[in-house]
Amino acid sequence: MSQVDVKQETFIAVLKSLLAGGVAGMCSKTTVAPLDRIKILLQAHNKFYENLGVLSSFRRIIKNESWLALYKGNGAQMVRIFPYAATQFTAFEFYRKTLTSALGENSHIAKFLAGSGAGVTAVALTYPLDTIRARLAFQVSGQHVYTGIVDAAVLIFRQEGGISALYRGFTPTICGMIPYAGLSFYCFGTLKYLCMKYLSHFTCTPCSKNTGGLVLILPAKLLCGGLAGAVAQSVSYPLDVTRRRMQLALMPKTEAQRFGTGMLQTLMLIYKEDGVVKGLYRGMSINYLRAIPMTAVSFSTYEIMGQLLGLDTGMKL
Repeated sequence: MSQVDVKQETFIAVLKSLLAGGVAGMCSKTTVAPLDRIKILLQAHNKFYENLGVLSSFRRIIKNESWLALYKGNGAQMVRIFPYAATQFTAFEFYRKTLTSALGENSHIAKFLAGSGAGVTAVALTYPLDTIRARLAFQVSGQHVYTGIVDAAVLIFRQEGGISALYRGFTPTICGMIPYAGLSFYCFGTLKYLCMKYLSHFTCTPCSKNTGGLVLILPAKLLCGGLAGAVAQSVSYPLDVTRRRMQLALMPKTEAQRFGTGMLQTLMLIYKEDGVVKGLYRGMSINYLRAIPMTAVSFSTYEIMGQLLGLDTGMKL
């Protein structure tokens, strides 16, 4: 094969990986969009929802707004999540191959760092859209500040300090993303490997397109992805709460305004005012409800897309 053919094949593989990752992200986020919105309302102590639980929040949103209000902010989420997930999965494949070739094919550190690097890369490129999505999801009927994605971006940029305002909360996001993405990819890869090695009769099916001759069946994919998401979220959740508070800190007419713009300042204020369970881990129950199916659908969809497109997903140890 000539050098030109190799480059062309690599380019096509990257495009396929981007497509598979983007579709996986959109499917996973749409699946849990209602839970995502409730999570944001609970994390940031929206005054209309701060004393409610998950089910009562669902009922209030539907009663006071509509069924569609459960998906408020999901438009901005889709604009963000396609490039985010596409970048994350494609970057993971690149970092995995690079790091394992340097540190060894069986290096656990290489696998963890590949996931962390992929998460950080994706966040850095798409973070402003996450800030905008959080602002839109935090709004309730009669209390609207922004009319849409573009309006939110322009107002935040003009009124809150330019591009830095769109990156508010970026530091805790990166700090949380390193263990979250690292553990997500590492745990999924580990569980996938264990299933294929020790439980192949129950969890796998033959596939001629797969380099190992086997692929996980859908329930096994979902189970591995869900467990990976649960582990990763348990470790990184306090920094996710801190990120949300910082993103909403300067939003007009909200209780979140009392929070500062520094990560440690915000983290300590959350702990001081509300403690660990009701502060740093507030909304954790709903986070498990959303994180487990979200991660399960994300990894499963990527693997299915990879099989359809003829990719070697490589997410195994």
